[in-house]
Amino acid sequence: MDELLKQLQFARQSTIDYVKQLDERRLEGMPKGFNNHIKWNLGHIYVAFENIVFRLTGENAKFPVNFPELFSPGTSPKQWTMEVPETTELITLLEDQLERLASLQSKSLDDAIPEVYTTSTGAKFLTVGDCVSFIIYHEGMHFGIIKSINQVLQEGE
Repeated sequence: MDELLKQLQFARQSTIDYVKQLDERRLEGMPKGFNNHIKWNLGHIYVAFENIVFRLTGENAKFPVNFPELFSPGTSPKQWTMEVPETTELITLLEDQLERLASLQSKSLDDAIPEVYTTSTGAKFLTVGDCVSFIIYHEGMHFGIIKSINQVLQEGE
């Protein structure tokens, strides 16, 4: 478990460090061809992590008000009608998630999760290890999207 958690921490810290150095005005820019912006991706990373790493493994998931409605799969800032969190709040929440990972230390990667879960793409999660492995992939995928959005916005300036 330790190695996977180190990889997860590395992926998360990479995301946080990258976003912290971005110009604030780029965080809500949505270039042509993208359904979401960088800020949405940060909230989505948070919601997915809570659902997959904490809820599915039997730990307590923490969702700030309106987060599932704002950041779940299939949502987009184009449909937002409610107040959204500040970027600093999103970054703090992402940092706090890493601290909460200690709750998984008592589990084994082979421990079965309370209920088998199948993603929208057909991936099946049976164990704690399945959840942690997937969220590392998910984090990296959204980090790549964040970098792509930033690059497109930078080129348009």
